[in-house]
Amino acid sequence: MAKNSDNDAAAPKRGLFSRKPKAEKKNKEPGRLKQIGQVFQMTRRNDPMVVWWMALAALAVIAVCLIIGFLINNWITMLIIAIPLALLAAMFIMSRRAEKAAFSQLEGRPGAAGAAMSVLRRGWILKQEPVAYNRHQDLVFLGIGRPGIVLVTEGPKNRVRELASSERKRIARVLPNVPVHIINAGSEEGQTPLAEVGKSMKKLPKSITKLEVSAIDKRLSTLTANRLPIPKGVDPNRVRPNRRAMRGR
Repeated sequence: MAKNSDNDAAAPKRGLFSRKPKAEKKNKEPGRLKQIGQVFQMTRRNDPMVVWWMALAALAVIAVCLIIGFLINNWITMLIIAIPLALLAAMFIMSRRAEKAAFSQLEGRPGAAGAAMSVLRRGWILKQEPVAYNRHQDLVFLGIGRPGIVLVTEGPKNRVRELASSERKRIARVLPNVPVHIINAGSEEGQTPLAEVGKSMKKLPKSITKLEVSAIDKRLSTLTANRLPIPKGVDPNRVRPNRRAMRGR
């Protein structure tokens, strides 16, 4: 009881109508303007021309609005309207160039194909871990959507073809009526650039319903449950069988 009274005495007294003190937020996220500034700096490092493209887009919008304003004899109103439109045009250019800069940084890194798929959101179920890999650091990522099952490969086209083909056959044994598409992601001739992977997946013809998408995901989950899991945070290319354990068997 004495300890409680001492704590009550030490705590500052609050008036009847005073507000409760707000708890300080830990690890406060940066504001929207700060996030935009960070994206702009990242884009500018990889694409120095982004400033000129943004300025050109803004000036083009202002010029069009002023021409319309002079034609209707009300250029002041059109100038007021042009300013926010010019900002929107500049932000649109920055977002597009930022996306290209982000993909350029992913080139040649393990898991780049999986990151390229992450631009898809609604209507898609994407597997974060590769569903197939080999000792050559070739990976196969899987996505499920209205077009069916999409396998996105990462690695040289000639070498990864067998890996993707075996994965397609494995899926066909369990889901014979579901279409399986293969997209070879990469910068080589005949491959799909990372920035175009998401667009290519969206352009595939739709052949199943939304309910079937979740049903296929559940069916594939039981299929992958029998596999040796890939530990999270571990590079799947470095996974090697334990030869001593195999000899012990």
